[in-house]
Amino acid sequence: MNQTDPYKDFTMRLKLLVQKHPDLIATTLSNIFTMRLIGNKTHGDLAEIAIAEFINQYMYDFRSIHVGKDLYRAKSKEEDIKIVNEITKNEFPVSLKAYGDGPLQLSTDKNFKMFPRLEQENGDIVGRENVHRIFSDNAFSDFRNINVLPLIYDEKSQRCNILVFDYRRAEAETVRISREEGGRGRIHPVYRFYNANDAYVCEVRYGDATANALQRGLWTHTKNGLDYFDSITAGWIDYSHNLVLVKLFSHALVSSESGHCEAFEKIKEDIIRLKRFANIR
Repeated sequence: MNQTDPYKDFTMRLKLLVQKHPDLIATTLSNIFTMRLIGNKTHGDLAEIAIAEFINQYMYDFRSIHVGKDLYRAKSKEEDIKIVNEITKNEFPVSLKAYGDGPLQLSTDKNFKMFPRLEQENGDIVGRENVHRIFSDNAFSDFRNINVLPLIYDEKSQRCNILVFDYRRAEAETVRISREEGGRGRIHPVYRFYNANDAYVCEVRYGDATANALQRGLWTHTKNGLDYFDSITAGWIDYSHNLVLVKLFSHALVSSESGHCEAFEKIKEDIIRLKRFANIR
């Protein structure tokens, strides 16, 4: 990615907004992770809706559309939301991830290309020239085009860090790709990428047409590979559970549409109040 990349431009603008108005993102993150009180997986799906609406409400020159799970099979790219820059008219997909602080899947490699390509090397790939040959291969053509916005959370400490993986830096600084055993119960090997200081960058896990999507693809680790992330939130940001939101959901599920309409009007008024307080038009 470079400075003119539409996604890079978006994340830079989002970072500026979050740093200027941390309360807005803290409120949104609190509401998102409150959903874990309802179900361990609930927050991930609702994060897509919440971040899409956060963009629509607070980033006036961007528009976001939630793609929805029903369109998954028709997607040409991994995406949960589509973002439109209202100034340039650029459109780009974004994949939302809500993961604990640790291993992070950046791509499922749905076309099963990366791991088989690395297997052709029959061992480690060493040296910038050889590594560059791998990154230039068609199997890695999507490496720089995966727009992932990860919400990394530490549930015990109730804090979140919105991190963006720097693919370009990862590609530029990788000097060795090592074939290693999977570890931690994984029976398949992995290819781990390292820089000149022998520091971890990312990895490609086993994957073919028979592999589960959670077993394959491009992965990294938010602790081990932290140098290859840019923090939108400038580090950890605290969140808290909003128990009123849980009550709101439970009551909404047993109330009528007319009641929802009235509640919705009140919520819109509150968003207007938040915008005025933050001086966001």
